[in-house]
Parts: sequence; structure tokens; C-alpha cells
Amino acid sequence: MATPAPPRWDRKMQQRLARGEEAALGELYDRYASLVHGLAYRVMGDDEAADLITREVFGYIWENPDAYDPKHGSLRSWIATLTQRQAVHRLRQQSNRGRSTPDEVEARVREANTAARADFIVTSMPAPLRAALELAYRERVDYRTAAAGLGVSEDEARRRLRLGLQLLSTAMEPGEQGDDHPLDPRGQRGRR
Repeated sequence: MATPAPPRWDRKMQQRLARGEEAALGELYDRYASLVHGLAYRVMGDDEAADLITREVFGYIWENPDAYDPKHGSLRSWIATLTQRQAVHRLRQQSNRGRSTPDEVEARVREANTAARADFIVTSMPAPLRAALELAYRERVDYRTAAAGLGVSEDEARRRLRLGLQLLSTAMEPGEQGDDHPLDPRGQRGRR
């Protein structure tokens, strides 16, 4: 199945970054810095490390704007993947320096991978399912209240919640993560 075309904003942002527009980097940072920092913090458990990873990820994006390929998905997903790779790389470096045991590191990596998959699934699911989950879990309301808030029947609210939860359950499945090169799996460095 072909990947759907990314939003127009993603394509335009990639083009602006490729032209070296500093304002584009600022807009990108404003939009995604909290995502990057949050994902990095989830892996590292340390604000300083998350700050460093955030700077590294946006530095990489600035230096390698052509590394993003809109054909492979959204800019948000690509940035999240970069962040995840860099955070896991840093975490493993810490383990090699004796700050954590390999088992502790791998447990944190698995938890972070699951959280990243869950985040991707939620942001990728159809808006009606996402809205139902947000009401039920973030607002802590039951399906009846969610149905009223969504303007749908109780049966429809239960169906949306069930489908949303089924999608989320797939985040628990282990996935393959290639992180030999934490920011760029092709090993490319530097602006072209």
C-alpha cells in the first residue's frame, strides 16, 4: 500500500529548509520542539540530555534538509524517528560508560520504542477515533459522556473507542529499530 502524500506544509517546509531559510528552522522548532524534547526525555529521563538531543536533532535537520523524503511519510514522523534514534544512541553511550546496566538500558529503549509507536499510532489514526480516545482517556470520561461530547450515539462511541484501543494495542508489539547511525541510517552528514 502506498504511503499517502504528506501535508503540503511538510513539503513546503522541506523546500524552505533546503534553500537555507533560517525562519523555516524557527517555525519547525516552534512546532516540534516540545515533541522532540518529550520523546528525548522519555528515553533519557533527564532534562539536560533531552535539551542536548533537541539541539542535535534540529541541528541535523538544518544541516541535512534533503534527508527528509516526503514520499516516506510526514515530517513529524521523520523528526520523531530522528529523535528516537539519537536518544537511544545517547542512552547506549551512557551504558557503555557504566552509568546504567545493559539490561536497564534495553528496558528503557523498549519502553521508549513502545511510547513512540503509541504516539505515532494516535497521531496517524482517523480523527474520529483520536477524538474519542482523547475524550475518554485524557478527559477521563466514560463512553456515554464521550458520545455526548462527540455528538454520536453511545454505540458509535463504544465502537470508536474499541477500534482506537485495538490500534493502540499494536504499539506493544516489538519492532525492529536500526540505530547504527543515530540520526541518519544512510550515514550522510553535512549540508549539500
